[in-house]
Amino acid sequence: MDWAYVLVIILSVFLALFLLLSIILAILLIRVTLQIKSVTDSAQRTAGVIEDIIRSTKKFSGPAFFMKAVMKQAKKFNKRKDT
Repeated sequence: MDWAYVLVIILSVFLALFLLLSIILAILLIRVTLQIKSVTDSAQRTAGVIEDIIRSTKKFSGPAFFMKAVMKQAKKFNKRKDT
């Protein structure tokens, strides 16, 4: 056997090894990206729910604050009227 054939065999073994490693790495990267996608989807749903809660709280806090202020002024008016 000539040295050139030995070199070709060694290089082809390393090439096959690196090809196999790159395929495994690609599969792992695809799995990681799918997990990241599911985490971001979950975070987006959570943010949407929190946004809806804040929006509904805004709807009720405005009138409640207004009614509280009106009741406070009515109590002050009643106290002045009684004295």
